[in-house]
Amino acid sequence: MKSPVEKLTLLRNYLHQKNIDIYIIPSSDPHLGENLADRWRIIEWLTGFSGSAATVVVTNSFAGLWTDSRYYLQAARELSGSGFELIQPETYKSADFADFIYEISTPGSIIAFDGKIVSISKFRNLEKRLRDKRPSFQTDIDPVPVLWENRPELPSASAFSHSEVYCGKDRQAKIAEVRKQMEKQNAAFHFLAAVDDIMWLLNIRGNDVKYNPLLLSYVLVGIEQVLLFTDENKIPANLAKEFDSDGIVILPYEEVVEILPYVTEGEKVLIDPGTISVALFNAISGKAGRIIEDLNIPARLKALKNKTEIANIENAMIKDGVALTGFFFWFESNSGKVAMTESSLSEKLLEFRSQQRDFLSPSFETIAAFNENSALPHYSPVDGHDLEITDRGILLVDSGGQYLDGTTDITRTIAVGVPTSWQRKDFTLVLKGHINLAMAKFPSGTRGYQLDSLARSALWKSGLNYGHGTGHGVGFCLNVHEGPQSISPADNKTAFEPGMLTSNEPGIYREGEYGIRTENLMVCYEDEVTEFGRFLKFDTISLCYIDKSLIDKELLDQKEKEWLDAYHSDLFDNLSPFLSHEERIWLRDKTSPL
Repeated sequence: MKSPVEKLTLLRNYLHQKNIDIYIIPSSDPHLGENLADRWRIIEWLTGFSGSAATVVVTNSFAGLWTDSRYYLQAARELSGSGFELIQPETYKSADFADFIYEISTPGSIIAFDGKIVSISKFRNLEKRLRDKRPSFQTDIDPVPVLWENRPELPSASAFSHSEVYCGKDRQAKIAEVRKQMEKQNAAFHFLAAVDDIMWLLNIRGNDVKYNPLLLSYVLVGIEQVLLFTDENKIPANLAKEFDSDGIVILPYEEVVEILPYVTEGEKVLIDPGTISVALFNAISGKAGRIIEDLNIPARLKALKNKTEIANIENAMIKDGVALTGFFFWFESNSGKVAMTESSLSEKLLEFRSQQRDFLSPSFETIAAFNENSALPHYSPVDGHDLEITDRGILLVDSGGQYLDGTTDITRTIAVGVPTSWQRKDFTLVLKGHINLAMAKFPSGTRGYQLDSLARSALWKSGLNYGHGTGHGVGFCLNVHEGPQSISPADNKTAFEPGMLTSNEPGIYREGEYGIRTENLMVCYEDEVTEFGRFLKFDTISLCYIDKSLIDKELLDQKEKEWLDAYHSDLFDNLSPFLSHEERIWLRDKTSPL
């Protein structure tokens, strides 16, 4: 296997032959998803960096990788000796790769990338930033098939139907709802490249992407038919029969670019510029009439969980809470008696979750991080290169499960041994922010950036902060990160609405020492309507104890204590019927009032 340095040399030779000055590689695939099938983990293959978010820029004399603050320490370690430089804010004037390209490019520079894995919206932003330099863009340059030996094939797992018993609405009703919205926007077609939107619309799931139950596919919704572009061999006979009855035609996955222009010619097509690639956009706009650009209709609809989905999610939370309780009870009972590492804890937690009914897989790679590794927000242990769990320190476990009846995502930080006063203070300040957001009451129309400071204010008062967002939307047996809503300092234009499922995860990270994060999932609901309008609140639905040994009670006010006691009482009532006698006694102590 060639080293990253050797691969970089081959890539530069390729670019030299094509007269390309600057080449851009995003961590993406043709569906622009967050989690990638192995075939599309191009940056990891090229550089060795395994994080989920990055952009690589290569010239004849420079090779750099941009990522966000979650991955700085990890990237520095994985890129060592690779020939690729980690770019951080202090490295150059800006941590944005587009600004860097602006600085180094000259008028007429040839800038290239593979248009199959770059969204049209990101390309437009790049064009706008570089307008003064008048570069020449080549959007069809893909050296990977030539350079990547033994590249993984596309996944071949079968799809399966996701019953309306779980999701509460059949696919015909969903398709009709999408068509109704299309009519309002005067669109003859709606093209979908975001796979999670397609899974929701057709009430199916797949196994093409690790941790995400997705079937790689595209969909074109028309007034009379729905065209599904996927590998026909992945569709079981019974599902194909259902599709035929519902007016869904299966076409070859690889022929989407060739077929789209002819089907949509002369008609108005609705697309989401953030989820459609440059290559697909060009295929549609070359032959079609006016393009209508907006958020995908299913993205809006699936964010609002219906009553059946919410009831199922609550049931999934109980199963997840039972698994977590069993895991932490096992951990505490065996700590110091059985050799444990970060990796072995991840495997043990999976064992507990796998015992739950309708469990499919983890919803992301488990973060089991001890002491200094817990200061890496997206650290994942690697067997043989991870820490042994000793008798003193901070253990952070961020994990989740995919169940047929819901997706979970939860983080708990626990003390191993006696915590220090500084650790207790940090933990309690994070907890105050968590509770403050969980108790929020706000008017309809409020956006995530307006709520973000509620989770940070206690930390800010002590001169502390964290570099990641506070909350993200969560799918229903789908992507653990789901839009359009979020809670962060960025101005997300999506307002919160009843039915949205969102995480609440403030944290604090002290490099080289420890990290602390407390995360639950919350459902937004309508609280009341007054003469001043409609007001919304959150209902916390994750069920796992919060480690009281890490709490400095003097830092909590009365309402915060009451919230925590009520949360612990509720979770004990929900979980105790499913626990062993020993686990119930243990959990009763963990959830006793402050």
